[in-house]
Amino acid sequence: MEITWLGHSGVKIQSTKTVYIDPFLTGNPVASITPEEITEADVVLVTHHHSDHLGDAFAICKKTGATLVGIHEIAVDAEAEGITAEGMNIGGTVETKGVKVHMVIALHSAEKGNPAGVVIEMDGKTIYHAGDTCLTYDMKLIGEFFHPDLSFIPIGDRYTMGIQSATKAVEFIQTKKVIPIHYGTFPLVSADPEQFKKNVGDLSEVIILKPGESYSL
Repeated sequence: MEITWLGHSGVKIQSTKTVYIDPFLTGNPVASITPEEITEADVVLVTHHHSDHLGDAFAICKKTGATLVGIHEIAVDAEAEGITAEGMNIGGTVETKGVKVHMVIALHSAEKGNPAGVVIEMDGKTIYHAGDTCLTYDMKLIGEFFHPDLSFIPIGDRYTMGIQSATKAVEFIQTKKVIPIHYGTFPLVSADPEQFKKNVGDLSEVIILKPGESYSL
């Protein structure tokens, strides 16, 4: 399974299926690819309705025939544009094209519907994408229920957790590996991933990627 950080909160998971999460590419100054370069996708996940997360999700689905998975209100909008969508809500589980998606709590804001995190099960691996959120005690339940092999955790502060809270989140989640996201895109979300790695210490393996870099899980 190949994991690629696209920049900001965007992620590509390539295995027997191709999954994109929060593909904010157009207008993203650090995006590693353009939507035009994406020719194949099976599932596109959106954690919440903000432009830096919804991004190019609809365009990618229209181009590739991918199924969009997101909170109910986003799915309704997608279906209105002719996109195949699986709407869901926090606490629920959807399985589509061999990809199982659990929607979990995130505390943030959204223009439509609620913000969420997602736990993905695919090809024997479990991946948690926290979306935009503060530190929550519910993250202990994510660790207890799902035992993630890899987690994507925001560290940029101001709009999400900063490094201190993100470090505590790693402790709560008990994730085996963690990739920091949602930082370095704009000056308002500057953060030092090396400081995050130092703070996490032996709690988890911290994998620092540059936009466009990949990691084999």
